Amino acid sequence: MGREGFIVPMETQASLKKKTAVSWRWMLMDDSGEGAVLDLDKYDIMRRVPIHARDLRILDPMLSYPSIILGRERAIVLNLEHIKAIITSEEVLLRDPLDDNVIPIIEELQRRLPPVNAICKGQVEDEENHGAKDDVESVEQESPFEFRALEVALEGICSFLDARTRELETAAYPALDELTSKISSRNLDRVRKLKSAMTRLTSRVQKVRDELEQLLDDDDDMADLYLSRKSVKASSPNSASSIPDWVPPSPTIGSNSKISRISRASLTTINGHNDVEELEMLLEAYFMQIEGTLNKLTTLREYIDDTEDYINIQLDNHRNQLIQLELFLSSGTVCLSIYSLVAAIFGMNIPYTWKEGHGYVFKWVVILAGLLCGSIFLSIVTYARHKGLVGS
Repeated sequence: MGREGFIVPMETQASLKKKTAVSWRWMLMDDSGEGAVLDLDKYDIMRRVPIHARDLRILDPMLSYPSIILGRERAIVLNLEHIKAIITSEEVLLRDPLDDNVIPIIEELQRRLPPVNAICKGQVEDEENHGAKDDVESVEQESPFEFRALEVALEGICSFLDARTRELETAAYPALDELTSKISSRNLDRVRKLKSAMTRLTSRVQKVRDELEQLLDDDDDMADLYLSRKSVKASSPNSASSIPDWVPPSPTIGSNSKISRISRASLTTINGHNDVEELEMLLEAYFMQIEGTLNKLTTLREYIDDTEDYINIQLDNHRNQLIQLELFLSSGTVCLSIYSLVAAIFGMNIPYTWKEGHGYVFKWVVILAGLLCGSIFLSIVTYARHKGLVGS
């Protein structure tokens, strides 16, 4: 059969397509805190998590996307600087787990993610000593899995940006003080580099702040981040007795009754209006933290601007002094030119009768010409000071 009649089977096409896809390294972590490093391409991720390919572009390191938090039907797509993750109600996929800036995030996820099952199990075992009321309050205070993962990411990025800001402050303030005491090319170049770094860092902090502010201003966007709530609605939209995914099963009958009371209270909110108070409090806390970081950068920018104004004033003062010196030199040059003119006139070979017998005239000509030139110079300086052209 000719080449034009060759047909590639669908299985082969799918295999070739998968081979051309670029694999990324991910850390997969479930609600027990257990993690595994996987090499997954976008097709593997889309089969595992129901998100669109356009959402994965946000996490592509080859594309420059601003900081963003997207709530999808069954996942949260997170792009916060070096923290690129996909969060579901049961697991977290975190990009570049071997990156030095990502490793602390993984350690914090391992510490915070396995709370509910372990805590409830320990509470049930200690129920005789502490009472059922304390257990119910502890479970009620537990956040859904996706919120715990989101909190770790927000805390990580806010702490990272704040640490970079403090490092910049530590380097910038001494450099600015040194520049004010001594204006040199080396100090100016050092401050220029620090100002460029501050501008880039301010832009990064501003993007994170704007994203948090946008979420806080829209209750619908915050409601989209309640993955556990949406999974309860999807599985049992008309039942008020369904247990949310973030409430664990209990091995005892007594604790099952406790969980039932908690789930009914939770579903009362779910079946009503979108209650985003818990997420709003979480976002507000980190919004205030990132706002404080931005205020530090704003203060540093104002300090740099003040330093630049001070440097410009000093340079203007030096220019004025140079202008004054130039004025004095020009005035002196004019006076010397007049003196030279007198000398040139009397040095001409012009016959005159009174030269004979009057040798003392030369002395008086030199003295009078010098006094005249000095008087002209003083007159120029006095006039310039009177007009405010030079300092007094």
